[in-house]
Amino acid sequence: MPYVRLMLTTSLVMIAFAGNSLLCRAALKHTSIDAASFTTIRLASGAIMLWLVARLRSGARGRAGNWPSAFALCVYAAGFSFAYVTLPAATGALLLFGAVQATMISHGIWRGERLRGVQLMGLVLALGGLVGLLLPGLSAPPLLGALLMLSAGAAWGVYSLRGRGAGDPLAVTAGNFLRAVAIAAALSAATASGISVDGAGIGYAIASGAVASGLGYAIWYTVLPQLKATSAATVQLSVPVIASLGGIAFLGETLTLRWVLASLAVLGGIALVLLKRRESLGAR
Repeated sequence: MPYVRLMLTTSLVMIAFAGNSLLCRAALKHTSIDAASFTTIRLASGAIMLWLVARLRSGARGRAGNWPSAFALCVYAAGFSFAYVTLPAATGALLLFGAVQATMISHGIWRGERLRGVQLMGLVLALGGLVGLLLPGLSAPPLLGALLMLSAGAAWGVYSLRGRGAGDPLAVTAGNFLRAVAIAAALSAATASGISVDGAGIGYAIASGAVASGLGYAIWYTVLPQLKATSAATVQLSVPVIASLGGIAFLGETLTLRWVLASLAVLGGIALVLLKRRESLGAR
């Protein structure tokens, strides 16, 4: 793939990933759909889209994915939706990204990877940014929503780690989405007394699942082999920034000084860890 096309395609995927935050927040703020129903519809529409893309691409009929990964996927999707009942899009995206990266970096440390010098400073800076964002104060995000989003990020980190080397990533993701629908449907049944849907909310959920998630992942898995591992991780630093700009433009959100400082610390700290890791790998 030519370089310009690769960059444009990658940018489109980052916009799609950020779009999930905007679509979910818009649905739960401006429509009557409940978080459990949004989760179920999002996963179902994503499963259908991914299955169609996988079939068109390879014609594969075999089953892929597994239930533990599907459970982690559902925990992510449910935590994501319930968190956005109260969180602004920008804050949610930052907390999600920070939790995902913290989970994956922690896993690397547990497996024996050692952070040195600037990398350790970067990790401390990123964690400090998350703590600073959550400290009590007038501009602090709602605690329950923040904890739900951190849980969603940790679940996505686990899901990503489980997916490494699991075969065809598109087919595996499609299979996990299909399984996650059953788990999400059980969640909806457990909260049946609070079910509420409308046309706009359903539309947002379908757009989030089929377009921002389904097509987004399908395109991402196309460009991912052409990106270096660290480049792929680093480019995702743009997702919280895109989400914040979208929140301002489309949802009428405003950014607080606390969010700006926290985002600089979180994104800057993670960038230091990732970039220094690339340098250390390149020196071997």
